[in-house]
Amino acid sequence: MRKAVTRMNHETMTDYSMDELRSELERVRYSKNFSTAVRNTIYSLITVAAAAVLIALLVMPVLRIYGDSMSPTLWEGNIVLSLKGSKFKTGDVIAFYYNNKILIKRVIAQPGQWVDIDKDGTVYVDNVMIHEPYITDKAFGECDLKLPYQVPESRIFVMGDHRNVSVDSRNTSIGCVAEEQVVGKVVFRVWPLNSLGTVK
Repeated sequence: MRKAVTRMNHETMTDYSMDELRSELERVRYSKNFSTAVRNTIYSLITVAAAAVLIALLVMPVLRIYGDSMSPTLWEGNIVLSLKGSKFKTGDVIAFYYNNKILIKRVIAQPGQWVDIDKDGTVYVDNVMIHEPYITDKAFGECDLKLPYQVPESRIFVMGDHRNVSVDSRNTSIGCVAEEQVVGKVVFRVWPLNSLGTVK
């Protein structure tokens, strides 16, 4: 009788230990799977962040607007995307390096073209008045060039949209922009959200 009781107790203890073992095994498996999932998620986030940084630096630099020389097209505080490239046309908005800063202006004329500006601010390229729906007030501005002016080779003549306050290629302090100075064409405004859209 005593032997039977002992055997029964032993079997009960064995069953209980097996349940604990299974439970512990499942916990370890879950912990390992969870750790793997967390690690994979972190790796994925790092990869995506690195790719975003590379794209921002190499393909589409993100720029913040300071000042109002490009109003009413762009205002101070706007955040825009620029697209790397070297082919621009009259009317394109570009960003370029100047004295360790990045300026944003509008392309007016290409290398070899002639620029002339009336006293009222009307702009001509190769004796043809250019259509400028993006400006609200024409102005001769800070121009110390001898007009008409021919754009040098490998240079771009640029002007801000707020012609009365913009210091740009009309003034020899900035002059024409060398092609190697260009960051890219400003193509899209991402901030503020109520002005989200392409830059024209």
